Amino acid sequence: MEPSSSRKQSTNISGIEMIDSSENVDAIQKAIGAFGKYQFFLCFLMFLIKFPVAFHGMAIIFLAPKTDYLCLDNDLQNSCPCSNPKYDKSVFKNTIIMEWDLICEKKWMSSFTQTLFQLGTLIGSVVFGIASDRYGRKNPLLAAIVLQFVMGLVASFLAEFWSFTFVRFFVGVSVGGTMVTSFVILMESVGSQYRDVISALYHVPFNMGHMLLPVFGYFRRSYDKFQLAITIPNVVLLSYVILVTDTPRWLIAMKRTDEAVKIIEKAAKMNNLPTENLAQKIGEYQKEIEKHNLKKGSILDLFRTPNLRKNILAMSFNWLTCSYCFYGVSQYVGQLGGNLFVNVAASAGVTMLGTFCSIPLMKVLGRRTILIVFNFICAGVLIILSVLPPGSWSVVCACVGVVTSFVVFVVVYLHCTELFPTVVRNAAIGFSSMMARVGSMIAPFVVGLGDTSPFWAALTFAVVPLCAGFVSFLLPETKGNELMTTLDEGEKFGKKTKNVFQK
Repeated sequence: MEPSSSRKQSTNISGIEMIDSSENVDAIQKAIGAFGKYQFFLCFLMFLIKFPVAFHGMAIIFLAPKTDYLCLDNDLQNSCPCSNPKYDKSVFKNTIIMEWDLICEKKWMSSFTQTLFQLGTLIGSVVFGIASDRYGRKNPLLAAIVLQFVMGLVASFLAEFWSFTFVRFFVGVSVGGTMVTSFVILMESVGSQYRDVISALYHVPFNMGHMLLPVFGYFRRSYDKFQLAITIPNVVLLSYVILVTDTPRWLIAMKRTDEAVKIIEKAAKMNNLPTENLAQKIGEYQKEIEKHNLKKGSILDLFRTPNLRKNILAMSFNWLTCSYCFYGVSQYVGQLGGNLFVNVAASAGVTMLGTFCSIPLMKVLGRRTILIVFNFICAGVLIILSVLPPGSWSVVCACVGVVTSFVVFVVVYLHCTELFPTVVRNAAIGFSSMMARVGSMIAPFVVGLGDTSPFWAALTFAVVPLCAGFVSFLLPETKGNELMTTLDEGEKFGKKTKNVFQK
């Protein structure tokens, strides 16, 4: 059980040191409330950030859709080798495949541009996470927003493949930065009793952005105009230079108490809470948390003992799996025939439904139960997809695969938070997040298999969640348990002895 007066913090491998408080209400939460107008406004601002994350993260669906061509060398459809292709422009006027002839021996390059984007996202999470600890939450967030806007604009005007891919790598870096900093701002600002719901709702704007993407694709059918269209809305986020502040928790951790008090007073007024003697109370709180500060753990502590090692390997494999399936199958939907715009919108719509359903599911079912069941459902429908011809039923199966993998995505974050003790909690989340990026980097190449062998593409997607379902049996259930603090508690948790952390 966590000491009521201590402040918990640990540095994750994504860089962010999330300043956490105990299960009990601390002085900051008492002063500004668990959730009110202030937190609602902050949620609105941080949720907006997820729209361009979806726009750029899923843009490859419309940058490099399935493209048929007639080879004028031999008058054969989609044949290789082909030095003189005539592309079918009945749906898209120009894609990166058409622009740079990414067919035959250069076909891998369209997948590589998305892999490099995901690598950028991984690196951005680390770089901006470290920057957020050193320079505050606000400035790195603003830097990531500016980088995203500028690089997105530049990408839309580039006429050479490697320049375009290199710039999209930096767009990926900015996406990683905006995601990690905005999420931590939210988690450090809302009351502990609302964090599970807010962490789930945080994914909804991403789903909405995914749903809006076909609208951009429909009206902008050339890759450069499409890239420009999904970048322009980012200009709204530049207003955050005025609207966003550093979090009081980070300021207090950096001993910048006076600045923290000003923000807390403003938040308390927005939430109609009293502001008397706030400076004194926050000063006392800072002294108290310094007195009880815990020694930080490291990523290596997760692998030193057998139970923690088993848990982090099983958990990170689940993260890899859900990211691999979500990004991969979402892109694969575009290869299944039918109306691409409708298919993508339908896939995004059911994913948003899954996000909302995950909230009551987490209230009723155990975390491990959800992982096992939804991994097996995902694997099952993808196995069925492997033997179905392109058409409506194949799209249905793919959509179910997308939504089940996204439900797992929502649940693993909470499960990971509850499974590891405070001193290595963020290290565990950070390592798992990196493994998720590895999954999303591999996925585009599996999508590429669909052109030559749809059976093997779907089956390759299916086998990973099938393995993850069995691996999830190794994880202990965490629902209804108190959060742990020390490495010793984490090592003992879930072993076949009486669980001292059970409520």
